[in-house]
Amino acid sequence: MARKRILCIEDHPEMIELIRLILERRGFIVEGAVGGREGVEAMVQNPPDLVLLDLMMPDMDGWEVYRQIKAREALKKIPVIVITAKAQGIDRVLGLHIAGVDDYITKPFGPKELIDSVEHVLGISPRAGAA
Repeated sequence: MARKRILCIEDHPEMIELIRLILERRGFIVEGAVGGREGVEAMVQNPPDLVLLDLMMPDMDGWEVYRQIKAREALKKIPVIVITAKAQGIDRVLGLHIAGVDDYITKPFGPKELIDSVEHVLGISPRAGAA
């Protein structure tokens, strides 16, 4: 199986590096884009297998990035996992049930939580504890 490419769109380069460290150990290729505009440009040039998307970014917030992804025919089937500090229940409901993101992880998160989510969304392994 070809290695899956993951694009991490995040405004903090140190968070991109942390995610890269965690996921590259599992065999994924992780690319980073600092900010929403750079993320959309990176996706258009070379669509990834999965997007990890921060919501709170200064140049273009994550919901606008998500809207642009879903509005483009070539990108709209790419799964998106939101990774955010917005931990209130209403934010999670908005993300998962109204916007339809594939998963929603709140910061701070553990490596296992990230790996489980990515593998589940990519269909690599069943989610632990899933019924």
